[in-house]
Amino acid sequence: MLKLAAAICSLIAVVYLGACGYLYINQRALLYYPTPAVDVPGAQAIALHNDGETLKLWHVGPAQGNALIYFGGNAQDVSRLIPVFRRTFPNRPVYLVNYRGYGGSSGSPSEAALYRDAVAVYDYVRRAHPHVDVIGQSLGSGVAVFLATARQIGKLILITPFDSIETVARHSFPQFPVSLLLKDKFPSAMRAPDVRSSTLILLAEHDEIIPRASSESLIAAFRRLHPVVEILHGATHNSACAADTCLRRLADFLHS
Repeated sequence: MLKLAAAICSLIAVVYLGACGYLYINQRALLYYPTPAVDVPGAQAIALHNDGETLKLWHVGPAQGNALIYFGGNAQDVSRLIPVFRRTFPNRPVYLVNYRGYGGSSGSPSEAALYRDAVAVYDYVRRAHPHVDVIGQSLGSGVAVFLATARQIGKLILITPFDSIETVARHSFPQFPVSLLLKDKFPSAMRAPDVRSSTLILLAEHDEIIPRASSESLIAAFRRLHPVVEILHGATHNSACAADTCLRRLADFLHS
């Protein structure tokens, strides 16, 4: 019986370690879901070179004026939001970012790479525009928070944000030592105290991806900044940005 128990324990240990190894090796495939390249009539495609890679940005709206940069979610085809931003901000230049490996951008995504690219995108946009506001949704909220600490942006809007990917992953995989396995953590709560931009945070009432506690932890981390926080009633994680309430709130906050 002791030998049988030992054998069972050994098998469980092997299976568990194998699962940990699988998660470690494939974690970026579980975090990032690149989208294919598409053509969008009426939108300007910009090729921005950085770090030996080429990023494809979408530019809609006028060439002059205060600009807006959008960083999307981990499986989001940002080109689908072009009609939304064109309609919501008809008189404003908007730049939608395809992460590495997404929408015609070269390379592979990682936390460090997305940060470097965000700074490169900001510097490119800032050269042509006197003022730059930033929106980050879901994964993009982590990129946007980083950028707000690395550059002097105007206003910051975070849609369905998290305090860190580590917290979200721990919620999804509570049985694994996520903090030891995770490569890309996007620790937004750690950076939040250094943000100096006026900030709006929009939460989906029925967010099935980001635990509410994770978003609340991020909000608490802003401390002295006291961001404006609103709930998008009836919205889910993936429908939040398309909701009319969200779009009106974006326009009101950026025009104020």
